[in-house]
This record gives sequence, C-alpha cells and structure tokens, in this order.
Amino acid sequence: MAEKKPITVTIKKYANRRLYNTATSTYVTLENLAGMVKEGIEFNVYDAKTGDDITRSVLTQIIMEAENSGKNLLPLSFLRQLIGFYGGNMDWVLGRYLDQSMQSFMGNQDKMKEAMQKVSGGIFPFSLEEMGKQNMTMLERTMKIFSPFATGEGDGAVAGARMKAESERSLEELQGQLDKLQKQIGDILKGRG
Repeated sequence: MAEKKPITVTIKKYANRRLYNTATSTYVTLENLAGMVKEGIEFNVYDAKTGDDITRSVLTQIIMEAENSGKNLLPLSFLRQLIGFYGGNMDWVLGRYLDQSMQSFMGNQDKMKEAMQKVSGGIFPFSLEEMGKQNMTMLERTMKIFSPFATGEGDGAVAGARMKAESERSLEELQGQLDKLQKQIGDILKGRG
C-alpha cells in the first residue's frame, strides 16, 4: 500500500490581515502558524482576494516576529550577508545550500539526541548549542566565499578562480566535519552495543 502524502492545509489571508484556516474553519494568528510549522503541519497561505500564494512572505513574517520578540536566532552578520546575495549571480546556489544544510543539521541533531539519550539513559551530557554555533560559523564562512563582496575584486577571472578554490575548500571542510560527526555517532552507538 502506498504511503499517504500529508494534507496541505489552506490558509486564506484577508484584507484586514486576518488569517483563516480552512481546515478548522477558524481564524489563526502568526503564532498559531509557527506552532503548525513546529508540529510538521504543511500549509500554504493565499491572498483571499487575488488567490496569490503568499506563503513565503508569511513565513518570513513569522521569522521577523520571532526575531523582534528577542529570540535572536539569526546573527546580524548572517542577515547582512544574506541580503547581499539577493539579485546576485549565486543566489540560486545559496538557496539550495541553505536548504540542504538545514536538512543535514536537523538529521544530525536528531541522531545525536537519540544516541546520547540512549547512551546516557536520558541525561544529555553535552550542549547542542555548541554544535549549532559551529555549524553557524561554518555557514557564515561558506556564505563569505560565495558572496561577491568577500574578495574585494571585480567580476574578473582572478576573483572567479579564487571563489571556486575557496568554495571547493569549504565544501571539503564541510564534508570532513560531517564525516567526523558521523564517526562520533558510530562510536557512540558501538560503545553501547
């Protein structure tokens, strides 16, 4: 039997800025939508008048609300570098890279939590915050490599060659760190066996 695809909830945004969940027939807030994201509930937001898909802008608004409430997850340097990519010739690469990096981070985070909880009987002896900081540092370094402002050089061949060499080196470092993390997980799992 084929696995069922999760249903995507439709949210309508009205001119009065109210959001309406068509699945529950209730009005919802950005906070409710953030909760749906955390629960893994897929949704799309449409402008009730035009029918335009505005999901991306609503998700961005949720992030802005969280950042404004003091939950500063995104460092200023990251935000500035991200803005620098808009309209650049490498923006399509960055989007894919960020998506894959986040998927990898989430997968590794879940594996590490699970392994450490099994090994320590539920007591978590190390901080995922430190691992997150390392990943953010690595991401910022990678963004600097792809950023057209990072080299201080024009669009010349030298800048392109340097950017290619730095991106290859950065990807090798990323792969090395992922390999190291996978080895650590393997060692932890072997140790409990």
